[in-house]
Amino acid sequence: MTGLSDAVAALLAAIPAAPVRSLMVIGLGAFLEGPVVTVAAAALAGAGQLPWWGVWLAALMADVVGDTVLYALGRHGERPAVARVLARVGLTDSRRESLTREVRAHLPRIVIGAKLVDIGAIPAYLAAGLANVGYRRFLTWIAPAAAVRTAVLVGIGYAAGDRLAADLESRPWLLVVGGVAVGVALLVGRLVIVRATAARRREPIR
Repeated sequence: MTGLSDAVAALLAAIPAAPVRSLMVIGLGAFLEGPVVTVAAAALAGAGQLPWWGVWLAALMADVVGDTVLYALGRHGERPAVARVLARVGLTDSRRESLTREVRAHLPRIVIGAKLVDIGAIPAYLAAGLANVGYRRFLTWIAPAAAVRTAVLVGIGYAAGDRLAADLESRPWLLVVGGVAVGVALLVGRLVIVRATAARRREPIR
């Protein structure tokens, strides 16, 4: 919560003097905080303080860069130091083998599913690198999915900012509250989908 508050405060401080700098702050915030900062920034766009397309582009670039970092880390997963990092995030030897097999066989479904639903994105993109998937092919699936996901988040924030334009001037903390609310909603939705998916996988075993 403190990191989010600092990111939003920096964003609000940057807008009056330098809108371009504020978009750079959005990109950094989206890279670190994800959907919450994207929605908060889009609310500012809805209030008329930023261009919506600038928010979308900055958040999209941050999203793709984050995925690329994971992919690149996976490509170097055979190095001992990187292998230790991967093990800490749950990619043990057996898990790595199963994930890389799935990625090679079903790259579009796994990569796009992880992007749109945000389930298991970190291991999925690490596995794409471990499986030596070509970066151009990886980007071909990641970029459109990220564009759609970012557009949805920007749309949500923009609609909220448009309705709360007058209130945002006197109560900018509404951005934090709204962003956290969206983040919690996404988390709850993710948990529901994970449990539903796990239940369907157990059904054939019974």
